[in-house]
Order: sequence, then C-alpha cells, then structure tokens
Amino acid sequence: MRIDYVFDTVCPWCYVGKRRFERALGKRPNARVTIHWRPFLLNPDMPLEGSDRNSYLDRKFGGPARVQRIHGAVAAAGLIEGIEFAFDRIDRTPNTLHSHRLIRFANQHGRGNEAVEAVYRAYFCFGRDIGALEELVSIGTELGLPEADVADFLYSEADISAVMNENARAHRLGVNGVPCLILEGMYAVAGAQEPDILLRLIDIARESEAEAALS
Repeated sequence: MRIDYVFDTVCPWCYVGKRRFERALGKRPNARVTIHWRPFLLNPDMPLEGSDRNSYLDRKFGGPARVQRIHGAVAAAGLIEGIEFAFDRIDRTPNTLHSHRLIRFANQHGRGNEAVEAVYRAYFCFGRDIGALEELVSIGTELGLPEADVADFLYSEADISAVMNENARAHRLGVNGVPCLILEGMYAVAGAQEPDILLRLIDIARESEAEAALS
C-alpha cells in the first residue's frame, strides 16, 4: 500500500500526526506499506534566513495569549505521543525548503523516515534552526550520512525545484492544510487524526486493494 504523508517540518500537528500514524501502523503489522514523505510549504514566502519566532506567531495568531493556548493544546497532545515539545527553546521560524531537501537526500540513502523524525525532534524539542544549512548538515551527519555528501548536496541547488514542484502538486490536489494522508492515491484524511480513525482508512484501502487484485 502506498501512503503519501503531506507535511511541513514546522508544523507541530504534523509531528503529532506522524506519531499517531505510526501507532496505527503498529496495529497492522502485516500491512505492506510504502511511505512517501511529501513536502508542503506552509510559509513559501518566508525569507531563507527565517523570522523572529515571537513576532511571527503574534502576527499569525493575534497575540501571546492565543499562542500560549495553542502551544498548550499541542504540548498536551504531544505528551501522549511521547513528544516533549519545548516551544520556549525556539528562537526563529525557519524557511523549510532546505529541511525538506535534507529529508529527500536521506530518503535516497534509505533513511527518510529517520530524517523526518530527526528534523522534527531537532526543531521542536531542542530549538535548533532547521533553516540553517550548517545545522541541517549536522542533523544529517548525526543520522550516519557522510558529512561531505550532505554538505555538497545542501550547498548546491539540488532538489530545490523538486520540493517546489511537490508543494505545487499538493495544492493542485486540493491539499490546503497539513498533515494530510493520501492512501493509494484515492483516500485522503486531513489533520492529526487519532489512530482508530487512521486504522479504519487503512483497512478500507487494503480491502479495495484486495478487491482490485481479485478482479
């Protein structure tokens, strides 16, 4: 079964959704699943150097009080999934183009799943600037990827157009928020859904796949 997980690396609900998705898959150990991590740029016009985090959040959500409420809800959901969000450690909201490029590079070396987790953890748990190339090189190296190869890739223009095209494709498909899971190119669900909901969708897709094979 092919599952496209459309996400952005600065989306905390995408991180929560990822963990819930993994819990759902854990309840279907015999399901043969191929996960494709599809980039979605929530802030495509963000400067490459990023923006001051507090100023950005105040503009987006209308002030510190609302930001605090949102962070509280996300943090509570994260704890259930084993994520210790540390929003107070984050100084900047980054442009996420290069973090998606790192994930694509890691995927080419069979480490895509681990790279998604590493980027999320670096940003949301330790406040690392995942828009900075040197920081992304460090994250890639920590995954066991050759430092020189990661650096050569990230400091080039490789896969920049690929990420932008993937983002445009997601919008053409009608994705206007993340996370969004698309199963077999036919069934889609948006939001960080609970595992039981995801399980129902997975089962529907598996049944359709089996019926297609029989026919």
